[in-house]
Amino acid sequence: MNKYKKYTYMLGLAIAALTAACDDPDEEITNIDYDRLFSPVNLEARVTNRTNVRLTWSTVKGATAYNIEVFENDSLTFAGSPAKTISGVTADQLPYTVSKLEGSMKYSARVQAVGEGIAESKWSGVYFKTDAEQIFEAVNDEDLQATGATLRWTAGEAATEIILTPGDITHTVTADEIAAGAATITGLTGETTYTAKLMNGTKVRGTLTFTTLLDLGDAIAVTPEDDFAEVLANAEDGDAFALYPGTYKVMNTADGVESIAKIAISKSIELKAVRPNDRPIINGCITLNDGASLLLRQIVMDGTGTDGSQAITFNTAGATYNALTVEDCEIKNYTKGLYYLNVAAMVNEIVFNNCLVHDIECDGGDMLDSRKGAIKVLTLSNSTFYNSCAARDFVRYDDASSTFAGVTPAISITNCTLVGISNNSGRRLMYVRFKGNQITFKNNLVASTASLFSNQANTDANPDFAGNNYFDAPTAGSIITGSGDTAKVVAEDKSATTLNPGFKDAAGGDFTLSDEDLIYNQVGDPRWY
Repeated sequence: MNKYKKYTYMLGLAIAALTAACDDPDEEITNIDYDRLFSPVNLEARVTNRTNVRLTWSTVKGATAYNIEVFENDSLTFAGSPAKTISGVTADQLPYTVSKLEGSMKYSARVQAVGEGIAESKWSGVYFKTDAEQIFEAVNDEDLQATGATLRWTAGEAATEIILTPGDITHTVTADEIAAGAATITGLTGETTYTAKLMNGTKVRGTLTFTTLLDLGDAIAVTPEDDFAEVLANAEDGDAFALYPGTYKVMNTADGVESIAKIAISKSIELKAVRPNDRPIINGCITLNDGASLLLRQIVMDGTGTDGSQAITFNTAGATYNALTVEDCEIKNYTKGLYYLNVAAMVNEIVFNNCLVHDIECDGGDMLDSRKGAIKVLTLSNSTFYNSCAARDFVRYDDASSTFAGVTPAISITNCTLVGISNNSGRRLMYVRFKGNQITFKNNLVASTASLFSNQANTDANPDFAGNNYFDAPTAGSIITGSGDTAKVVAEDKSATTLNPGFKDAAGGDFTLSDEDLIYNQVGDPRWY
């Protein structure tokens, strides 16, 4: 039989067999019985709260419960005795959290389905590594000094030493300190951010970061009783002013009527709080003149009773401003916006980090507003903006590229929480028209807004999007061209999620997250994790 005839013969037999099998409709296969349960699939391990693991998997048809075993290895061989065994986990308990594992430990876990009248499934496995323990307590402001700090942890928990960086400082923990759960470290440097690790031998039991207080030896002390206008008028470039608690303002008296005047700054200076737990309040609008740089740290800026201007205005055309840096500040109750650049001036850098910004109406101006100038780098990070800018654009950056040739603005917004910002379908988070701009927008939580991301031809058409979440903000990640019937989406943040953050009390300004995925992925301002 040749090759062609051989294949024809085999095909004929197959057709005959198939026809015979279908001759009797009573023999149609409607169900398949198996002698054991299927193994759980889509098994995932997610470390939570450092030393817990949340296990999820797809439920198995016919299973009444599940068994879990956790081993101290990550080989998936599951050799030896399990460190933890949990039986009888039901479907309504999923996802299931295994608690109180060891910190910085490699583990493997396996899950098995069990049922009635059927053999249990084979095991499905996954491996993971827990984070370092965290038995340190947050540092209280009362425990901070300029050259020292008292660090606290769970009383009675064993430790051998505390290691601090920078400086590679090692403090040996005593038996009394273990009993008290507290140790005082001295010999530190003022206004320095330290990372401390609580060790027990080679094992890390806790890690925290803190910043020592301002060392007044290098700063000019100022009290609310001082003439604030005179203090600033007499400033020299490089001066650092340490503000004691209280309210600072400059007053005008015209025709016998007293009003709050603008606070003029013409030298590159720093304004810092002496006591972070009792912060000074600057009640006024600041104008920066003649290229003056400004650093604000742990200050409350309050626009109550001011003339309706922006919080900070760049005032001198033709000047080059090095930097406006705002760290760990609260800014509130201004009418027009956060900053205003309406002169042909260059600003090398503007930074807002770890700030709370709220109750800024933006009546007559946009939130971050540049009309005639150039900003080389704009950075917003680890900050929350809410109850503000409801009907204006969030970042406005008009095109002054013909005046500032060669400038390519870099705009970076990361780990920020934006709630109700630019809540109007005709408004934009990024109203950026300065040619050649580059935008990074990562790990932000945007909620409760009808805004677009942008609809400007000069806005970066391919922003660096990653890790964002838009809740009740259906178009906040969209870049469009045209309007009305001709509107067309030209770019979208396709990697984003739309999870409900479950804010604790949004109306009260508490945006603590309840969604575990957002917490796990560290989306939005870290203060709310």
